[in-house]
Amino acid sequence: MKKPMIGVLPLYDSGKDSYWMLPGYMKAIEQEGGIPVILPLTTDMDNITALAENFDGFLFTGGHDINPKMYKETAEEFCGEWCDERDEMEKLLFDRVTELNKPAFGICRGLQLFNVLSGGSLYQDIPGQMVAEIAVSHKQKPPYADPSHSVHICKGTLLHDILQTEHIEVNSYHHQGIKTLPAALTAAAAAEDGLVEAVTMENKRFILAVQWHPEFSYTADSNSRRLFSAFVNACHISN
Repeated sequence: MKKPMIGVLPLYDSGKDSYWMLPGYMKAIEQEGGIPVILPLTTDMDNITALAENFDGFLFTGGHDINPKMYKETAEEFCGEWCDERDEMEKLLFDRVTELNKPAFGICRGLQLFNVLSGGSLYQDIPGQMVAEIAVSHKQKPPYADPSHSVHICKGTLLHDILQTEHIEVNSYHHQGIKTLPAALTAAAAAEDGLVEAVTMENKRFILAVQWHPEFSYTADSNSRRLFSAFVNACHISN
């Protein structure tokens, strides 16, 4: 069987003006039978179209905050650094990928991006803006592979189909999160404080995003491996 070619959205260091990548994203895809390729950071529509058409699936990685103007808000003082070029590239690519009904897997920022591009909004800073009866720490200290809190997984969703359980323990390293969920997305998991931790686009073959970081935990955690396995398998089917 032909191995699927999977485009991995680049991480960007503005201080060094350089692309970079966490090895876990790449190694987890390789381990499950895919070939990961780091994409260029580009907003050229011809290039975006070529990427969308020629790769079998796409991993939307973690990283920068998203410019609040994308969800019609002004930046608060606790909003972090964003990269307008990355925001624009990922918007163009996500739109084209969903039009082609190709698999897309989002992690951390990827979940927030899917939410914003589908019409939702974000907490620019969870500790500063989210009010919850139950306190959950969403920004753990190393080692990042260790679990930090539990999430409840919703029955009848793609995520539940993959993991076959209603509760898992996850790691957590983020300060932004979903504030309003658009109609185009379905919540697939939530933390104990009510924060949405996973979303799917149910009318597509495989659009899934999680707030936690399976790229840190896939070597030790079977649920993390199942996520990458399901994603790569969906990319197999599409090629």
